[in-house]
Amino acid sequence: MPTQTSSRPAAPQPVPQANGTSHYFDGVDLPALAQRIGTPLHAYSASAIRQRISELQSALAGLDATICFAVKANSNLAILQLMAQASVGADIVSVGELRRALNAGIPAERIVFSGVGKSADEIAGALNVGIMRFNVESLDELHTLQRVAKAQDVTARAAVRINPDVDAQTHAKISTGKSENKFGVSIDEARRWFAERKRLGHVQLDGLHVHIGSQILSLDPFRLALQRVAAFWRELEQAGHPINSIDVGGGLGVCYRAGTDHPVAAADYVNVIRDALADYRGKLLLEPGRYLVAEAGVLLTRVLRVKPGVERTFLVLDAAMNDLQRPSLYDAWHDIVPVADAPRPLVTYDIVGPVCETGDTFARARELPECAAGDLLLIKATGAYGASMASTYNSRPLAAEVLLNQGRYAVVRRRQHFEEMIAGEQPARNWETT
Repeated sequence: MPTQTSSRPAAPQPVPQANGTSHYFDGVDLPALAQRIGTPLHAYSASAIRQRISELQSALAGLDATICFAVKANSNLAILQLMAQASVGADIVSVGELRRALNAGIPAERIVFSGVGKSADEIAGALNVGIMRFNVESLDELHTLQRVAKAQDVTARAAVRINPDVDAQTHAKISTGKSENKFGVSIDEARRWFAERKRLGHVQLDGLHVHIGSQILSLDPFRLALQRVAAFWRELEQAGHPINSIDVGGGLGVCYRAGTDHPVAAADYVNVIRDALADYRGKLLLEPGRYLVAEAGVLLTRVLRVKPGVERTFLVLDAAMNDLQRPSLYDAWHDIVPVADAPRPLVTYDIVGPVCETGDTFARARELPECAAGDLLLIKATGAYGASMASTYNSRPLAAEVLLNQGRYAVVRRRQHFEEMIAGEQPARNWETT
């Protein structure tokens, strides 16, 4: 496998800085956009997403590799259509994500089904459309896959997700490759699966899968995990078990905090794959999510009011934890900047939303140029796990989403109406007994 030249990830399209040097994102005037569509508002740069896809595809040149976007990161149909147009597949974890990917034009033969809780119905649906393969995470799931495939008289292609017991050096809630995590099985258990694979008449177990976590900013965890995968692959091949695909997972980190987060370059990451699997000749699969879309997205929000407190000053926004859960869920940092023209003195704020939870906090003791009610702010790097994790808690309608592309924009999810939010609810009129 040839070695690629190392380079830092190219920055996405310009976004407003703290000094307000630019009001544009992918050529679109953000204050004008916020005035027209309203806030809170998720905005995504198509140019930045294409750029990230291109970087990773270029790094993979010469390899038999398929990129499968982790749909959970951002499941908007317009984003998935960008993936389809760039020949990117999908890594899914539910039948809903399967339907989204297919509706967006991603062919079934480029879809991989991951996740620990696949139901028999979901497996049947995925088999019906002919997805590429299943990443199997438990013996019970393997037996369920065999049973469902037999009922349909088809053969399911499968990979075993191994848990290499590697610390991804990331937040505990997004670490997935340690023995204490719910994902995958030990190498010892996987070894037993392959020893008995010929008993599975309707499952072709011929792949390996590993994914150790998200927002990884060091090459070392990837290197260690892939070394363990490579050693196991060689052992299996020597034992007569052909491995036709190795899914190396995702996890590439992005810059949430300028000056502190230093993401791994795509070429450096791929070089680790090339080195660990230098003599592997089968298919490689990658499942990036955050890396492709996080920095391509921003959340526009307005200041509702400034509330002086006894110990601190609160900046209350119209966006809330139901629009962006990461800070409340993971204590995650997102850079926040005002979209302002003139320099202002710096003030320290706790930046919060209107939801009735103390956890509805975007930042604590954050220094920003002085803000006033009505000011437009921008929360950066919200393109992954922003809108896809949103809720209607406190009966707050889902925010609008727009796609930007070289000076133009298109609404790709309109702001939810109240009637849409309660559409599935009804008074208790028809009482029944079980």
